Amino acid sequence: MPVLPAILPLLIATNGYSYFAAGLLITAYNITSSFTQPVVGWLSDTRGFSISVSISLLISAVFISLMGITRDYMVFMAFAILAALGHACFHPTALSLVSRFCSPENRGRITSYFVVGGNLGYAIGPLLTGVVVWWFGLPGLLLLIIPALFMTVALRVLLPAGLTTCRIPDPGPVKTVRSPIRPFLVLLAASIFRAWAIFAAMTYLPSYLVQQGYSLIAATTITTFMLLAGVAGQVVGGQVSDRIGRKEFLILGLAGAVPSFYLFFFTSGILSIFAILIFGFCLWSTFAVAVAMGHELMPGNVGLASGMMLGVAIGFGGLGVAVNGIIADNYSLAAALGTIPIPCIIAVILMALVPYPWKTWRRDPAGPAGAGSKNL
Repeated sequence: MPVLPAILPLLIATNGYSYFAAGLLITAYNITSSFTQPVVGWLSDTRGFSISVSISLLISAVFISLMGITRDYMVFMAFAILAALGHACFHPTALSLVSRFCSPENRGRITSYFVVGGNLGYAIGPLLTGVVVWWFGLPGLLLLIIPALFMTVALRVLLPAGLTTCRIPDPGPVKTVRSPIRPFLVLLAASIFRAWAIFAAMTYLPSYLVQQGYSLIAATTITTFMLLAGVAGQVVGGQVSDRIGRKEFLILGLAGAVPSFYLFFFTSGILSIFAILIFGFCLWSTFAVAVAMGHELMPGNVGLASGMMLGVAIGFGGLGVAVNGIIADNYSLAAALGTIPIPCIIAVILMALVPYPWKTWRRDPAGPAGAGSKNL
């Protein structure tokens, strides 16, 4: 997924694409991937349609690699869309498999491992792309088929036979929800606002730091460490949510992101950097937990829930960044960055309204079953 943005400067310089044409490739990829995932998930849940994770991964890799040997813009666009379709087929199926490995006691932890794997891949992708393109030019992208082929074979060998026929484990008290649609839509709305805050921070933080006097290398390094803190947060968040409850952790994590961001914004030096790391830790820690909650709210439609959480939520969250861009154009970059906690606050409110059982903060002393029936 991160290969395409990494090669955009070279496409502009080598193929003569305009900035608009180059950006349109990213837009086509993101729209195709984000809004096809729920369709793939729905087909998987209701029609039994699915493409194995190994094949979908190979589809993406093949078409991303073929981008290195074409100069025709329309062919390049077609490859981007086909690669995005492979990406869209991967997540609902992969997360359905992950859900089948889980129990109510470890769903947060196991889901966080999967999400962290994706984050690490997202971080490694540009580096690997830069190396092959530096040495071999755009045709070097063909070499990226090699790790994809390796993982295709590994997945075929390692995934247990017959796994696709396994039933999803009973998520526990959440099954008392009569209709999971309304709770899930509230969770989805909260996830959209959280994604908005994430993408806005990733987009504008480096430029803001440069304005504050940091070098470009220092600014990108701080942003990278913020993302690494987020990876650590996801691992911790998954495990802690298994203990104290998903809803409790989501509220605490999102709420913790707000003061830590303002501490970064209104201080300087080491304290400011430490605060932005805490912000990254808190905000990103909620991602895998929200996915796990979505699976528990819709246990019979895990594919659809996965497609919505990783497709629609991220897609609309990314669109929200345009609002920050408008603020930056009309006021200042600092004003645009200073509004990032607002979607976090909205997400906290929505998370509190999700009809989902409390675990630690329940008022019903009868236990989880009583809490589930009372709060739902």
